[in-house]
Amino acid sequence: MVVEGVEVSTAHWIGGERVGGARTFDDVSPIDERVVATVARGDDAAVNEAVGAARHAFTTWGGTSPKERAEVLHRIADGVEARVPQLAAVETTDNGSLLRSMRSSVMPRVARNFRAFADGLLRLEGSADTAIDGHAERISWDPAGVTAVITPWNAPLMLATWRIAPALAAGNTVVAKPPEWAPLTASLLADIAHDAGLPDGAFNVVQGIGEEAGAALVAHPDVDRVAFTGSVPTGRLVAAAAAGNLTPVSLELGGKSPFIVFADADLDAAVRQAVNQFDNAGQVCLAGTRLLVERSIYDAFIERFVAAIDAIVQGDPRDEGTDIGPLITREHFERVDGFVRRAVAAGARALVGGMPNDDLGGLFYRPTLFGDVPDAAEGADAAEILTQEVFGPVLTAQPFDGEEQAIALANGTDFGLAAIVYTGDDRRAERVGARLVAGTVWVNCFFVRDLDAPFGGSRNSGIGREGGVWSFDFYADVKNVTTAPWARPTQAQPTQEGAGDG
Repeated sequence: MVVEGVEVSTAHWIGGERVGGARTFDDVSPIDERVVATVARGDDAAVNEAVGAARHAFTTWGGTSPKERAEVLHRIADGVEARVPQLAAVETTDNGSLLRSMRSSVMPRVARNFRAFADGLLRLEGSADTAIDGHAERISWDPAGVTAVITPWNAPLMLATWRIAPALAAGNTVVAKPPEWAPLTASLLADIAHDAGLPDGAFNVVQGIGEEAGAALVAHPDVDRVAFTGSVPTGRLVAAAAAGNLTPVSLELGGKSPFIVFADADLDAAVRQAVNQFDNAGQVCLAGTRLLVERSIYDAFIERFVAAIDAIVQGDPRDEGTDIGPLITREHFERVDGFVRRAVAAGARALVGGMPNDDLGGLFYRPTLFGDVPDAAEGADAAEILTQEVFGPVLTAQPFDGEEQAIALANGTDFGLAAIVYTGDDRRAERVGARLVAGTVWVNCFFVRDLDAPFGGSRNSGIGREGGVWSFDFYADVKNVTTAPWARPTQAQPTQEGAGDG
């Protein structure tokens, strides 16, 4: 099938071969809601075949040296870099993300994922070796087996390779189930990995619906690791299914991140970054969707923020001048609109937006900012807009008085994925950052990511940390071999009786 001039297979990729099936589903582009591909719909049989292929390939791939694995991962990165324009075009059509971002940052980050974990693998050997009471302790990261990877649609290839790359680097084999709302670039990755010399069966792709192929994969008894990125409700189902086999899980789930602006902050910089939280139409788990602004500058901040929104261009994500594209599906569009309508009905005031973009139609929703939102203490249904993940271009603004209230508001959800703090006081940044419940805190910046740093969430935002050595701690079986001090054995003296033998 040809998508944006790129030949894309919509079959499964299992054991180094394309495998079709009688059942299919339609892949719809959010840009214009047209069907762009008809994709294989995997079931238990496809999952069994893929896991079997991965288990067979593990006997080979798991036995290769770290140097050999790193070389293959670097070749995969080379292949990604050579195909950035094609990958970007396909993914933009598939999920509505900005084409210019796909080209300039997202697809290059896919290549970086492979390079970072290839290089990190080579740094592991000997890095944790130690000694105790004269006994040497040698730490190794042994391949664990077959890894199941299930990732979401908002950045499907980048988020998938954040898990696929360290799993392969660790010596595991992988079965990936791409998101049914944006499945195509995973198929292209299979081609790239094959061309790079990855052994057949080391990487497999089973297309399909989450409740079918995804559910069968995470519950499969021959899967040794499960890595999932998605919603909290689905994460609970994944964890429960994996628990039946005692399969270790890594869960990156939702977020409702606070964006805290103190009066001593650079106001213009804070406003610019706050407006950036509408990136990808707000379909970003890390987005700081709760603007918490110190009361003395609240009005000035809101005035500048609303003016900045007026300059945002919404439209076709393939156009270079577009800043915000569409929501992913009609189903998700209705979900976002439902949040907005319930907030308005409960007394929240939309300072800007608050409705679909009727000028564009389709799945385009206007960037929205709510103020004067009644909170849970007032018994208002509108409080859900302050505490639940909308995953759309919908932000809230609340004033606060002093650090204590800012921290209380920031920590006032069941999530803990990220937080953003803008302040001109480094001591305040340290104090506040230490008390925020979040896996990552950015001070006077956003989305600055060192791939060797730990990443993950607290509370309902997930289980575990990945990145750098933290990824290898999950995807590998960490082993400690403790050896007593070596001493040369005493040479046994021949007995008198045996001295003359022979």
